[in-house]
Amino acid sequence: MIEKIRDTVCHLHAELVRYGLVAWTAGNVSGRVPGEDLFVIKPSGVSYDELRPESMVVCDLDGELVEGAFAPSSDTAAHAYVYRHMPEVDGVVHTHSTYASAWAARGEPIPCVLTAMADEFGGDIPVGPFALIGGDDIGRGVVETLSGHRSRAVLMQNHGVFAIGDSPKAAVKAAVMCEDVARTVHVARQLGRPLPIEPAHIDSLYDRYQNVYGQRSHL
Repeated sequence: MIEKIRDTVCHLHAELVRYGLVAWTAGNVSGRVPGEDLFVIKPSGVSYDELRPESMVVCDLDGELVEGAFAPSSDTAAHAYVYRHMPEVDGVVHTHSTYASAWAARGEPIPCVLTAMADEFGGDIPVGPFALIGGDDIGRGVVETLSGHRSRAVLMQNHGVFAIGDSPKAAVKAAVMCEDVARTVHVARQLGRPLPIEPAHIDSLYDRYQNVYGQRSHL
């Protein structure tokens, strides 16, 4: 199972590059190992085009290295904190994507003015507190901000995006969608005042997308 998660997490990093969410070696994806108090994460400072499944590192839920030839990401303690305190989360992603990070630099939530936001995030994308890199303060801010919130992404003030999901792929999707709506809402503001969506309509859109949209098993 660890090897499967290593493969999944490695290949998902290519999606961050594909969607323009990262620059140089910044950003990371991690995935929880099912049934174990372990997760797999990107090594620190390794170029995206050099990543291989075997270069992914395995850490425990205290953020300590368990297996791997490289030092883990500088955000490992933040990921570990999320996994310890949000057992429903099986994937965590961090990016410095341009438009979402611009909202984070202003410390401003992205308002829910698009049906795509209502679908994916169930409302505004919130802002988490400023926190220094290296310890678990960022993870603490992610958990405090997203606990009880429908959004699966948070804009950490002056920093960037952290996204969570019930799988590493779902967390990557949330990060991709966060940047997409951050860009569109920014453009909308240049044209005038974006129109808010009524809360009842947000609830309806979110319920439909989460429970009806897409393919469902008929078995």
